[in-house]
Amino acid sequence: MPKLRKLYELRVRFKEIFDTATGRKQAGRKLTEVFLDAMKEFPDLEDFVVTYEKWEDEILAYFDARKTSAGVEGINNKARVIIKRAYGLKSADSLWTRLILDLNRAREAVGQTIAQIRDLVAGFQAVFSPLCT
Repeated sequence: MPKLRKLYELRVRFKEIFDTATGRKQAGRKLTEVFLDAMKEFPDLEDFVVTYEKWEDEILAYFDARKTSAGVEGINNKARVIIKRAYGLKSADSLWTRLILDLNRAREAVGQTIAQIRDLVAGFQAVFSPLCT
Protein backbone atom coordinates (compact mmCIF):
# COMPACT_ATOMS: atom_id res chain seq x y z
CA MET A 1 0.00 0.00 0.00
CA PRO A 2 2.84 2.52 0.59
CA LYS A 3 3.69 2.44 -3.14
CA LEU A 4 0.11 3.19 -4.04
CA ARG A 5 0.14 6.14 -1.61
CA LYS A 6 3.32 7.49 -3.22
CA LEU A 7 1.78 7.20 -6.66
CA TYR A 8 -1.33 9.01 -5.44
CA GLU A 9 0.80 11.78 -3.93
CA LEU A 10 2.62 12.20 -7.26
CA ARG A 11 -0.74 12.51 -8.99
CA VAL A 12 -1.83 15.18 -6.52
CA ARG A 13 1.41 17.12 -7.04
CA PHE A 14 1.01 16.86 -10.81
CA LYS A 15 -2.56 18.19 -10.68
CA GLU A 16 -1.55 20.96 -8.28
CA ILE A 17 0.98 22.24 -10.81
CA PHE A 18 -1.75 22.64 -13.42
CA ASP A 19 -3.98 24.36 -10.86
CA THR A 20 -1.45 26.78 -9.35
CA ALA A 21 1.65 27.36 -11.52
CA THR A 22 1.85 31.00 -12.56
CA GLY A 23 3.79 30.52 -15.76
CA ARG A 24 5.51 28.24 -18.22
CA LYS A 25 8.92 28.38 -16.54
CA GLN A 26 7.63 27.64 -13.05
CA ALA A 27 5.43 24.83 -14.36
CA GLY A 28 8.31 23.29 -16.31
CA ARG A 29 10.54 23.33 -13.26
CA LYS A 30 7.89 21.79 -10.99
CA LEU A 31 6.92 19.14 -13.55
CA THR A 32 10.58 18.17 -13.92
CA GLU A 33 10.79 17.73 -10.14
CA VAL A 34 7.68 15.52 -10.14
CA PHE A 35 9.00 13.44 -13.03
CA LEU A 36 12.40 12.94 -11.35
CA ASP A 37 10.67 11.79 -8.15
CA ALA A 38 8.34 9.57 -10.16
CA MET A 39 11.20 7.89 -12.03
CA LYS A 40 12.97 7.07 -8.75
CA GLU A 41 9.96 5.21 -7.39
CA PHE A 42 8.23 4.09 -10.59
CA PRO A 43 10.62 3.39 -13.48
CA ASP A 44 7.66 2.02 -15.47
CA LEU A 45 6.51 5.63 -15.94
CA GLU A 46 9.39 6.23 -18.34
CA ASP A 47 7.09 6.14 -21.40
CA PHE A 48 4.91 8.81 -19.79
CA VAL A 49 7.94 11.02 -19.15
CA VAL A 50 9.23 10.47 -22.69
CA THR A 51 5.82 11.50 -24.06
CA TYR A 52 5.93 14.64 -21.91
CA GLU A 53 9.42 15.47 -23.17
CA LYS A 54 8.26 15.01 -26.78
CA TRP A 55 5.31 17.39 -26.30
CA GLU A 56 6.81 19.61 -23.59
CA ASP A 57 6.52 22.89 -25.47
CA GLU A 58 2.88 22.24 -26.39
CA ILE A 59 2.01 21.14 -22.85
CA LEU A 60 3.72 24.13 -21.26
CA ALA A 61 1.88 26.45 -23.69
CA TYR A 62 -1.18 25.82 -21.53
CA PHE A 63 0.39 27.98 -18.83
CA ASP A 64 0.66 30.99 -21.13
CA ALA A 65 -3.10 31.60 -21.28
CA ARG A 66 -4.60 28.58 -19.44
CA LYS A 67 -6.64 27.58 -22.46
CA THR A 68 -7.06 24.08 -23.82
CA SER A 69 -8.59 22.49 -26.87
CA ALA A 70 -10.78 20.28 -24.67
CA GLY A 71 -14.02 21.63 -26.12
CA VAL A 72 -12.92 20.96 -29.68
CA GLU A 73 -11.60 17.54 -28.72
CA GLY A 74 -14.95 16.73 -27.12
CA ILE A 75 -16.83 17.72 -30.27
CA ASN A 76 -14.43 15.67 -32.41
CA ASN A 77 -14.99 12.65 -30.19
CA LYS A 78 -18.77 13.12 -30.30
CA ALA A 79 -18.65 13.28 -34.12
CA ARG A 80 -16.62 10.04 -34.26
CA VAL A 81 -19.11 8.30 -31.96
CA ILE A 82 -22.03 9.50 -34.08
CA ILE A 83 -20.41 8.19 -37.27
CA LYS A 84 -19.71 4.80 -35.68
CA ARG A 85 -23.19 4.60 -34.21
CA ALA A 86 -24.79 5.52 -37.54
CA TYR A 87 -22.62 3.08 -39.50
CA GLY A 88 -21.11 5.92 -41.51
CA LEU A 89 -23.43 8.79 -42.30
CA LYS A 90 -23.48 9.50 -46.02
CA SER A 91 -24.50 13.14 -45.82
CA ALA A 92 -22.61 15.98 -44.16
CA ASP A 93 -25.97 17.61 -43.33
CA SER A 94 -27.03 14.49 -41.43
CA LEU A 95 -23.79 14.49 -39.47
CA TRP A 96 -24.16 18.14 -38.47
CA THR A 97 -27.82 17.67 -37.52
CA ARG A 98 -26.98 14.63 -35.39
CA LEU A 99 -24.07 16.50 -33.79
CA ILE A 100 -26.33 19.41 -32.85
CA LEU A 101 -28.91 17.03 -31.38
CA ASP A 102 -26.26 15.23 -29.32
CA LEU A 103 -24.70 18.47 -28.11
CA ASN A 104 -28.08 19.91 -27.15
CA ARG A 105 -27.66 18.68 -23.57
CA ALA A 106 -24.09 19.92 -23.35
CA ARG A 107 -25.01 23.59 -23.04
CA GLU A 108 -24.30 23.73 -19.31
CA ALA A 109 -20.99 21.91 -19.64
CA VAL A 110 -19.85 23.82 -22.72
CA GLY A 111 -21.17 27.18 -21.57
CA GLN A 112 -22.53 28.05 -25.01
CA THR A 113 -26.03 28.32 -26.37
CA ILE A 114 -27.32 26.04 -29.08
CA ALA A 115 -27.28 29.02 -31.45
CA GLN A 116 -23.58 29.55 -30.73
CA ILE A 117 -22.89 25.85 -31.26
CA ARG A 118 -24.85 25.95 -34.54
CA ASP A 119 -22.68 28.87 -35.69
CA LEU A 120 -19.58 26.89 -34.74
CA VAL A 121 -20.85 23.82 -36.59
CA ALA A 122 -21.73 25.93 -39.64
CA GLY A 123 -18.09 26.96 -39.74
CA PHE A 124 -17.01 23.32 -39.50
CA GLN A 125 -19.50 22.39 -42.20
CA ALA A 126 -18.10 24.99 -44.57
CA VAL A 127 -14.62 23.58 -44.12
CA PHE A 128 -15.39 19.86 -44.03
CA SER A 129 -18.41 19.43 -46.36
CA PRO A 130 -16.24 19.06 -49.46
CA LEU A 131 -14.47 16.17 -47.71
CA CYS A 132 -17.67 14.25 -46.90
CA THR A 133 -19.47 12.00 -49.37
